[in-house]
Amino acid sequence: VQLQASGGGLVQAGGSLRLSCAASRTIFSIFSSATMGWYRQAPGKQRELVADITSGGNTNYADSVKGRFTISRDNAKKMVYLQMNSLAPEDTAAYYCRMERLGYESWGQGTLVTVSS
Repeated sequence: VQLQASGGGLVQAGGSLRLSCAASRTIFSIFSSATMGWYRQAPGKQRELVADITSGGNTNYADSVKGRFTISRDNAKKMVYLQMNSLAPEDTAAYYCRMERLGYESWGQGTLVTVSS
């Protein structure tokens, strides 16, 4: 599996960004049965879960992003998205896409989000 994240950039506080993660070298049945997640890692900090979404569409969010971020998936396109609204400087980090299925995981490269105050 290959995961390609995109959509990061520089945005002012209060702005929005939409991250995308495209899965390749996998088939629909595998992607659709996997849990997909977004994680982030700020400089000097540990990587943390931002949000994930199960194969059944159940979502889970870090407290710090609840109400501001929305994770979604399009199984037919093998894509997962993270809509980020009301961005704050503390959201500045490299954001990573993760795929987990039956105990196996794959990570994409990070896409950098920088929020200026």
